[in-house]
Amino acid sequence: MSNTVYKLPFDKNALEPHMSSKTLSFHYDRHHKGYADKLEKLVKGTDYEGLSLEETIVKARKEAQIDILNNAAQVWNHNFFWKSLSPNGGKPDGRIKNLIEARFNDVGEFKDKFRSAAAGLFGSGWVWLVLDQGQIRILTTSNADSPVGTDLIPLLTLDVWEHAYYLDYQNERAGFVDAFLDNLINWNFVAANIKSGTLGRAA
Repeated sequence: MSNTVYKLPFDKNALEPHMSSKTLSFHYDRHHKGYADKLEKLVKGTDYEGLSLEETIVKARKEAQIDILNNAAQVWNHNFFWKSLSPNGGKPDGRIKNLIEARFNDVGEFKDKFRSAAAGLFGSGWVWLVLDQGQIRILTTSNADSPVGTDLIPLLTLDVWEHAYYLDYQNERAGFVDAFLDNLINWNFVAANIKSGTLGRAA
């Protein structure tokens, strides 16, 4: 299958102390790779073989091929998640800051809304910042679901499955979310996704 597990855009210790190299090793080498390995087995010899991840997700969703859908979406979501992170995470500026202020008044309110969305997501899933007809909004998806195949353009995402944070934060999801919001967001990636206006910028 094309476009499966992308190489991490940073060293495994680059996000410390906010995300440990141990967490990244487990998350990337075991969980992310595990989804890709299972997906490869599921699609081998089928008409899904050779499709891109985006094509696989759309086709599997339409045909209710749940195992294929879940694993393809998890590979895509993780690819996108790694690009949403940066060891040089800081504050948004330019167009993204203007969009945030137009929707949430200021960056502080955006962070509060994002925190609330992450805290309110029951079980496992993802928190997204998406572009919806020219306006940004926060979206949560359960388990492996994602905006792929919809009219929404994902700008960044946060993985709130327990394997994303348990080694570093135990059951304190809120601490992980705060670390992401305050220190790890790759705002250059967000800006590039806004500028491109296209779905599927996991590279």
